[in-house]
Amino acid sequence: MPSTPHRALRALLALCTAAGLASVAVPAAHAAPGAGPTAVVAMGDSYISGEAGRWQGNSLTNSGSRNGTDRAWTGSAYDPSRVYGGTAGGCHRSDTAEVKSAGAIASSLINLACSGATTENVFRASQGGQAFKGEAPQADQLAAVAAANDVKLIALSIGGNDLGFADIISTCATDYIVWYSYCHDDQQAEVDAKIDGVMADVGRSVDEIRAVMTSAGYAASDYRIVLQSYPSPIPRAAENRYGESGWARTNTGGCPFWNADSDWARDSLVPQIADRLKGVATAKGVQFLDLRDALQGREVCAKASKQVTSTVPPSATTSEWARWIDSQSTQGLVQESMHPNAYGQQGFGRCLALIYARPTGHQSCRNTAGSGPSGMYLTAG
Repeated sequence: MPSTPHRALRALLALCTAAGLASVAVPAAHAAPGAGPTAVVAMGDSYISGEAGRWQGNSLTNSGSRNGTDRAWTGSAYDPSRVYGGTAGGCHRSDTAEVKSAGAIASSLINLACSGATTENVFRASQGGQAFKGEAPQADQLAAVAAANDVKLIALSIGGNDLGFADIISTCATDYIVWYSYCHDDQQAEVDAKIDGVMADVGRSVDEIRAVMTSAGYAASDYRIVLQSYPSPIPRAAENRYGESGWARTNTGGCPFWNADSDWARDSLVPQIADRLKGVATAKGVQFLDLRDALQGREVCAKASKQVTSTVPPSATTSEWARWIDSQSTQGLVQESMHPNAYGQQGFGRCLALIYARPTGHQSCRNTAGSGPSGMYLTAG
């Protein structure tokens, strides 16, 4: 609901209009935000749009419901729209996406994020923003949302595609499967060459969101922006249940990476990006939600988790929370690889609900071993 001053302002305008005094000037600074239902909005890329929400753990069974892991199974065929709705094959906004899994934190839970989006897909078109997958830039979509709702929080996940996350994963997997060489050295150089420019564009994305909200009549105190980082979908080498040699990581686990590359991704790349995003959040005066450790023990191939089988059903407490790499493309789409699955997204939804209730300070969100999404918790930092 709008605040009391905003209600009073609208009541005054109504009285003035009724009295024939509609020409009375109202300072622009007092423009009210949307008078509609309270809303929380998700913006950005695939890690918040809901990519891979089709899956509940990973199973080697390639038919039927894949031992219950494939939520797109209808009983006779596969229908991804059961999970992604009208965005199947496009933005992949799943029914378990972070904002949709946050619970009753607002009247409207709105997902504007799109799988594959970069910062230029967030900027307003008037500021050089680009349409993506048939949709207007997300900041322009936000303008309509802000006018029709009372937006309380905007969660933003962006920058990973600008840095080339998908290319890094593809390169590292190819180096393991085909070339028998490491990827971390050349990929680190690629990231280092891009990261300053990417972080500047992430900061600009925050500025664009603020500009939209200001134009819609919101004061800075009317809403919050939460910039979030990315989790590691693969474990450290010591926490991988499959040996480095042989084909188990490729054909069984779906985690085809060398030990050195796994450790680099988990303990260098993901923390580097998280630390830089935290720096952007601090500089821009917005909250930061650190997800770097959110999948700890739930990663693809993690010793603390299990694959789903005919005797081990899908479970939020024991199954993996991220989608494996299906190198043979026998299940779903390759683009779903290395993204939080339905369980992971439900966990992140819990993180969003927790930070919604904690309006100040940067927060780190982690899972509790042996618990489902309800076991997520925040620590300051």
